[in-house]
Amino acid sequence: MGLRRLTREQARRIAVRAQLLDAKRPTDLVQTVEQLTLLQIDPTAAVAPSADLVAWSRLGPSYRPEQLKQAVEQDRTLFEFNALIRPMADVGLYLADPDLHPTLQDWMTANASFQKDILAVLRDRGPVISREIPDTCPVPWKSTGWTNNRNTTRMLELLVATGQVAIAGRTGRERIWDLAENVYPSDLDVPSPAEATRRKDERRLRSLGIARAKGTAVPVEPATVGETGEPVEIEDTPGIWQLDPAATDGFEGRTALLSPFDRLIHNRTRAVELWDFEYTLEMYKPAAQRRWGYFALPILHGADLVGKADLKADHKAGVLRVLALHPDTRFTRPITKAITAELHDLAAWLALPEIEHP
Repeated sequence: MGLRRLTREQARRIAVRAQLLDAKRPTDLVQTVEQLTLLQIDPTAAVAPSADLVAWSRLGPSYRPEQLKQAVEQDRTLFEFNALIRPMADVGLYLADPDLHPTLQDWMTANASFQKDILAVLRDRGPVISREIPDTCPVPWKSTGWTNNRNTTRMLELLVATGQVAIAGRTGRERIWDLAENVYPSDLDVPSPAEATRRKDERRLRSLGIARAKGTAVPVEPATVGETGEPVEIEDTPGIWQLDPAATDGFEGRTALLSPFDRLIHNRTRAVELWDFEYTLEMYKPAAQRRWGYFALPILHGADLVGKADLKADHKAGVLRVLALHPDTRFTRPITKAITAELHDLAAWLALPEIEHP
């Protein structure tokens, strides 16, 4: 008996529903992050910070950024790790296997006294920002990149990776550091590396609905799921996909404006294979080389990715500027009406009284 075969429309519906982008919106922030597995932190706020934009696109106008801050810093139901916000219930999975490069391990060993000094400061003074910790590093960190000689921050990040320090919150863009025992649960369960990998693959597949077992590397978070799930084929795509056994493709769609870092489209190869959707975040390109804009938001309509919206939130002027709309398919009257409504919802959420169209 051969593999089950899905249409691309079925695969799209499964992916959209798994990412909580169908008409039945979630109502709880922590439960939303538990399903998505992460919110990516990025300081760019041409429209809104990505973590907030992803949460708004799921929860709608009831979401407020202070809810995320409270969940991380007070309720401790979410935690920050490697520039990602994750459910606190998953923390053990990411401490199971630090897998540090030998160069990093050697540097930590050479600076054992520096590690002790940092932990002593945190023990004595409580949560602090990095510049409040004296740099007593005997062997400075050498790098050709921006981390060169940033000894304290580099060591703090490694102490987080090894489970000794945690990020307790942020003040502006600066991270606040504390002992892990003051942030993570006292009954923390850290599984074996093999068990952690298995559970992370299962969690990732549940959040994506359908994914490749192996494939193109994606920065920050893998987009592949190993051998977990049911192997299936999708029409007009090569190779085998893995399907979440609990996934269903029946849903009522809606229209959504997505962050450029949204998990639905973050794997650009998957976006092309399932939706024929080409997208590049162009804020790092010179203006003359941009096709869609500095921080263009992908537009989801039902189970289809139909275009990009080049937007700019001008809080000083109180205006959401619609610099351009780039259709990937013909914008029918219903699509145009739905996008317009979503733009008004976004402007209201951002407390911008006006929308300026091109």
